[in-house]
Amino acid sequence: MAPDKYEKVSALARRRGFFWPSYEIYGGVSGFINWGPLGSIMKRKIEDKFRDIFLRRLGLYEIETPIISPESVFKASGHLESFREPMVECSRCRRKFRADHLLQELAGLPSQETEKMDLKEIGEALKRHGIKCPECGGELTNPQYFLTMFKTNIGPYSDAIGYGRPEAAQSVFVEFRRLYEQVRERLPTGFAVIGHALRNEISPRQGPIRLREFTIIDLEFFIDPEDPECPHLGMVEDESLNLVLAERRLNGSEEPVKLSVKEALDKGYIMMEWQAFFMALAKRFLIELGVPEDKQRFIEKLPWERAHYSVQGFDQEVYLDRWGWVEVSGFNYRTDFDLKGHMRESGADMRVFKLKKKVDVRRERVIKPVIAEIGKTFREEAPKVLDLISKADPKEAEEQIKRQGYFMAGEYRILPEHVKFEEREIVERGRRFIPHVIEPSFGSDRLAYVALEYAYTVKDGRVILKLPRDIAPIQLAVLPLVQKDGLPEKARELHGILIDEGFMVEYDESGFIGRRYARFDEIGVPLCITVDYQTLKDDTVTIRDRDSWRQVRAEINALTTILRDYFNFKRDFEDLGVPVEEN
Repeated sequence: MAPDKYEKVSALARRRGFFWPSYEIYGGVSGFINWGPLGSIMKRKIEDKFRDIFLRRLGLYEIETPIISPESVFKASGHLESFREPMVECSRCRRKFRADHLLQELAGLPSQETEKMDLKEIGEALKRHGIKCPECGGELTNPQYFLTMFKTNIGPYSDAIGYGRPEAAQSVFVEFRRLYEQVRERLPTGFAVIGHALRNEISPRQGPIRLREFTIIDLEFFIDPEDPECPHLGMVEDESLNLVLAERRLNGSEEPVKLSVKEALDKGYIMMEWQAFFMALAKRFLIELGVPEDKQRFIEKLPWERAHYSVQGFDQEVYLDRWGWVEVSGFNYRTDFDLKGHMRESGADMRVFKLKKKVDVRRERVIKPVIAEIGKTFREEAPKVLDLISKADPKEAEEQIKRQGYFMAGEYRILPEHVKFEEREIVERGRRFIPHVIEPSFGSDRLAYVALEYAYTVKDGRVILKLPRDIAPIQLAVLPLVQKDGLPEKARELHGILIDEGFMVEYDESGFIGRRYARFDEIGVPLCITVDYQTLKDDTVTIRDRDSWRQVRAEINALTTILRDYFNFKRDFEDLGVPVEEN
């Protein structure tokens, strides 16, 4: 059977240094990969593109935090209860598999059906569809839930339990008070973490698509729930989104509807303006990584599919040759779930204070305790009584005293001599509340693989990696036409100039020029600069385009300027020089 695109991309990636399985000399460990010399540069450039689109242009911030967190963090966040997946074991080879994935892959059941199943229903479905172990054909038994978080001890103490973070978001929530102060108590505001996360996947078998250790990009965007408007909406309101809506999925259809951002908000399909705004940015982001609009969609998660912290969630999916629609990012409205959880667990106040535009002044009845009388009556229990009185409803307490001569504060009888009732003017200059959170979250490894698959093309029997010019790991290759007559020396001189100007450049003088062109096409180098005999006469060079194989001639003195413009998308290839006629 002919290899599919994933196999072709993986073979290229291994051969040319983009990515490959980790620990191969020891037989490999599934769920771990290495990003090689080219892949690590490309992946970092994709992350930098995220920083530019989602942080720099919006005035948001990035922080760096530990990947190990104490148990209390994930108790407060709900992950200890919710981050678990159904697992079955082969009775013969003892290998373990994620049960819902087996039902989806081998029985063709949709995810919205398997997500609702409990362990008993999963076991029955496996038997009903005759699903056996994919490795040896043995019986699958013992359905159970498996916590997909790596557990460890912090230091030598067994009671100091920690977990590898399955997402980076919690580190932002835990540090919210300090971060909020550092941005001068301003809302809306957002903080991103780009770093490693760990999920102890049961049976990862999809290369870079499902990993046990991966790079996550989490952006936590904090808003006032009473002021949720997005001032940047005009930038994207006409942007069309392919939406697979929950109401259609419930009726058995995953056919997307194409709506503008404005239409999706007006019809109530997307709850929050900021959520729609970030989804539109993500669509543009993926287009810039090489994924066309018709190969992207946003699928609304059904209630039982959503993360435990989400009241509405959309996954951005991209179509891949082997697996079909695959999630590359998620957009969740987390409300105040996380901050409220950490406030409850830690006792730290996660509320913010916001001044009102108009000061509210009102009068209200209050209870004023008579300290001397309370101390005389209740003695050592006076502090407790004072606390209970402060929590009593003034209006109800005053009515009870008028009606029956006392009111009860807990088990204590409060008499008229213990309290006074008076009017007090209350001035409200603002309000305290817990901010709500909109979260865009991306998988950096998945984005990198997606960029590679969509860049992989074949032209005249040769592989060309048509990576967007701003994420190509190597920007330029400098090549002498031949290895004699002073051409290598001139080419090395030019290579040094371009390096000093900050370009990522390779130099290569080995083999025929056509083979060198082919090598650099295969690793995605956008431009090859050839030093030939004419260079020695007039200080001009040939610039060759990776995708079209066309060539132009340009002066060396102008290279720095025109190349910088090219990589900043201010010039196209045709604007780099004078066209060279094909032979």
